[in-house]
Amino acid sequence: MKNILHVKLLLKITQEYVNAHFTFVFSFLFSLLFLAYSYDFSSQSLRPIVCAIFIIYAITTAYVGFLTVRIKQNLAKLGDIPKSTRLLGYPLFLTVATGNIFSASFAFMLVSKKKTAEYTFAAYAFITQLFIIGISALNLFKPYVTDTFLLAMGLFLCLALFYIVMLILCTKFVTQKYAPKWMLLPGILLLFATFTGNLFATLLGYCLIQKARKTNPSSIEKWQNIWEKILRNTMAVFGLFFIVLMFSLSVTSSWTFDYDLATENNYGALLQTPSLEYPLGTDNYGRDLFSRIIFGAQISLIVGFFSTIIPALIGGVLGAFSGFYGKATDNIIMRSLDILYAIPGILLAIAIIAAFGANTVNLIIALSVGAIPTYARTMRANVMQLANFEFVESARALGASDAAIIFKHIVPNSLAPMIVKATLTIGGAVISTSSLSFLGLGIEPHIPEWGNILKVGSTYLETHSYVAIFPGLCIMLLVLSFNFLGDGLRDALDPKTN
Repeated sequence: MKNILHVKLLLKITQEYVNAHFTFVFSFLFSLLFLAYSYDFSSQSLRPIVCAIFIIYAITTAYVGFLTVRIKQNLAKLGDIPKSTRLLGYPLFLTVATGNIFSASFAFMLVSKKKTAEYTFAAYAFITQLFIIGISALNLFKPYVTDTFLLAMGLFLCLALFYIVMLILCTKFVTQKYAPKWMLLPGILLLFATFTGNLFATLLGYCLIQKARKTNPSSIEKWQNIWEKILRNTMAVFGLFFIVLMFSLSVTSSWTFDYDLATENNYGALLQTPSLEYPLGTDNYGRDLFSRIIFGAQISLIVGFFSTIIPALIGGVLGAFSGFYGKATDNIIMRSLDILYAIPGILLAIAIIAAFGANTVNLIIALSVGAIPTYARTMRANVMQLANFEFVESARALGASDAAIIFKHIVPNSLAPMIVKATLTIGGAVISTSSLSFLGLGIEPHIPEWGNILKVGSTYLETHSYVAIFPGLCIMLLVLSFNFLGDGLRDALDPKTN
């Protein structure tokens, strides 16, 4: 009985087995999806390309199932995964060519026994870069490309090679608590990759710099523990991957995508079905849906981030003062915010946009104002809990000013719940942005934005459903990704588990 419980516990905590099981389920679901789409019922014929993808996904699913069983047997008999099993993960690297992020990430997790946070960041930075290259390369089938296309693709390939080198170096030289001093230079170079939007490279660079400098071992250990907990949460990792991919595509799209294809009318290509030239088809004005969705991600992320950061800062400051000073200050601030909180956020946003006009800036302001009270309440509760702790009394006894106590001692220790809340509410901001645009009260109609695209597609749900399905899927995936990441951050930053 004890042996069975031990094996069950081992299966639950072994990252390779959890990832294998997760990969098998999702590969199987995608196989069924491609199987269902491989037959065109209107023309009574098969779609050859979709059939080929289905076969590849079905083979991948069977292979991952075999590895899942093998890993389970290894853990039951040996209590560990031997090298012979880990070597079987290398063929799965090829599946990244079909866009199977699940099996590709599982391959990276399986082939290496020593998996530091840096190794995982390097692996996902490389996978993200490959996806950017693959998605951008689809523009080659269009009649023309932007002037910076070749230069940008060359840069992307160089970055992919750089990430592979960093992956190898992290495997050989980086441990949980140590990185050689010469890693400081690659870490600095990785920070410059932020300009391409690949935030996995940014996280990798920051971790390497911290370990190479060895300035604060306790801070490094805490940072590592937080990320190890997040990286053990498979859904949180894939949520972070999709967010980083969308952010990176938003940053690099102006280098590889031509904006005219997303905005200029092309009456010779009205409502084209998905093809190599138009991967997601065209709308009723002949505009490339693929390019419109890529550029639309910029708007959704910009509005989502800024309409979360602004109320978080304003509400955080108001909540900090309210919770610290209490009494009259608390009553004035919180009762004023209660009036604002009593007005439904979406109605307040509609009123502000109706009064000042529909554009990006007004939309950010409209969504920010209604969210201030919730952040103020969260910060107030945290500050009231921490205000009587010993470290606060010590700072006060040493003569620290109220502002220093609030912003140097209390607020930094109250950020974890605020970060989690912000991550979870960005998804809501994305939905609100798309909803208002769908109603004609958000982004200007001519600008490619997911809500605007969905509004156009809703007219053709019965005849050309893909015009509405693809932007709807993007909205759904981005919101789910933020929710999954928020759940992972909540578990990682929970002081009870730390």
